[in-house]
Amino acid sequence: MSEGTLTESGRVDPTTPRELADAYVHDLADLDPSVSTALGLATHDDRVPDYSPAGRQALADLASATLDRLDDLESSGDWDAPETRCARLMRDRLGVELEMHRAGEHLREMRNIFAPPQQVRQLFSLMPTDTEQDWACIARRMASVDQALLSYIAALEEGSAQGLFAAPLQVRTMADQLGEWIDTQSFHDLVTAGISAHPNLEQQLSDAADHATKATGALRDYLVATYLKGAEGTPDAVGAERYRLNARYWVGAGQDFDPEEAYAWGWQEFLRLRGQMEEVAEQILPGSSPAEAMRHLDEHGQAVEGVEAIRERLQQMMDQAIADLNGEHFDIAPPLQTVRAMIAPTGSAAAPYYSRPSMDFSRPGQTWLPTLGETRFPLYDLVSTWYHEGVPGHHLQLAQWVYVAPQLSTYQCTVGSSSGATEGWALYAERLMDELGYLDTEARMGYLDCQIMRAIRVVIDIGMHLDMVIPDDSPIGAGRTWTPELAKEFFAAHCGRPADFIASEIVRYLGWPGQAISYKLGERAWLAGRSAAQAAAADRGEDFDLKAWHMSALSLGALGLDDLTAELSRL
Repeated sequence: MSEGTLTESGRVDPTTPRELADAYVHDLADLDPSVSTALGLATHDDRVPDYSPAGRQALADLASATLDRLDDLESSGDWDAPETRCARLMRDRLGVELEMHRAGEHLREMRNIFAPPQQVRQLFSLMPTDTEQDWACIARRMASVDQALLSYIAALEEGSAQGLFAAPLQVRTMADQLGEWIDTQSFHDLVTAGISAHPNLEQQLSDAADHATKATGALRDYLVATYLKGAEGTPDAVGAERYRLNARYWVGAGQDFDPEEAYAWGWQEFLRLRGQMEEVAEQILPGSSPAEAMRHLDEHGQAVEGVEAIRERLQQMMDQAIADLNGEHFDIAPPLQTVRAMIAPTGSAAAPYYSRPSMDFSRPGQTWLPTLGETRFPLYDLVSTWYHEGVPGHHLQLAQWVYVAPQLSTYQCTVGSSSGATEGWALYAERLMDELGYLDTEARMGYLDCQIMRAIRVVIDIGMHLDMVIPDDSPIGAGRTWTPELAKEFFAAHCGRPADFIASEIVRYLGWPGQAISYKLGERAWLAGRSAAQAAAADRGEDFDLKAWHMSALSLGALGLDDLTAELSRL
């Protein structure tokens, strides 16, 4: 990369796409403190995000101006492959972000995971907590939670004025979630450690937690007493036009995304995986169905008792995976060799998740387990999941991106990513561990359960939003149109997850259209890229070096799904 030139303000005037991408990230962090905190760009940033129409318009203006500058650069430059990849990524990602903005998606953003209220609360899990200054910053930010939630209400009000509403199911779910935060004193839990370590901050932290809790209650009351009235009658499903746009945004798919093809492929994946699960069920409990075998494992399989005990077990599993895989199947740089297993705050959605490290690795990557009030944890369905969330899944990819960011751009390694490339890798990582023999019979049933869950996601996510007809060879609902009720029944019959998890998932798919399909579609792209690279090596008369391919693939940074397979094929 060239080093650009300094403007009068002291900023670098970008002369290449990668310099422009880095400038965009820093400008974005100036506007959006959640980006600043997530990337660790400003240690004591005590601002809260502005979700208001004006705040979102500022983000759109930045994206638009960046694309204009990219046009200028591309008209005057002949870029090498890394610069060209970065330019294509920016044009795709910022372009679809602007389409989402023009469609008013931010004016009705409501779901049970990663919507504005959850994003605000998550900030406090990403902030440093080592010093008294750190906790004072947390107190200041927490005292401003009301500003963020009021800005979110302003966006919902503007959406209401334009006739753009979230579905009542999403409204009631979020209201219930906020109520759980209040009942469990969620914000107070977030500051308990600070009060214990720094008693002189007790009043400040307690008052801030009270203030945030009161603001949470005000948002809940607004949703129930005001917003819900206007939202009544809004359908759960978003329809074909909104679905295609959201799928392009979340999956990273291009203009040619074909949901009908994905639906048909997802159904074939479901049938294939169901057959494999039947074989493993016979090994676990002869004569049983997969569902019966998993219920047997819930009661009689390997399990861990206690919340802290399961956190320690997951930590040990990731540490062992790093020790086993490093040097053999990956070259894991020292900063990546630290990853933390964490327990998710109460009131989280049911699905585990991962948070990326800060750009300087002062905050390591972290996996998060929602306990849903449970204290006993069967292991069969957690082993594969932690290969997905931790190592070699999300952690190895997203932390490797941070490691190679100086050679790419911060944008390519953080905010430019989309779910297809990242969730696709994580699902590929589960498959890899199965291929490498890391799964015993119980864990393999859990792996297949995870796989079939993702195939079912493709089918019911597309099916519910596009009113697709259930295939004739379906054991449930054949010939009928998908509904949330049928989706829940189908999910429960073919997946080992508990009822509360399945209910949470159905709400998630309806409120986050297009995101759930990214896992299997992304995995398909990763597997196609690996197969093509293997074939190319064979054509050259060479042995395929899987470790080298893994490291090259993980060092590409973010790519849209259309580009992913092609780039992987060339490695």
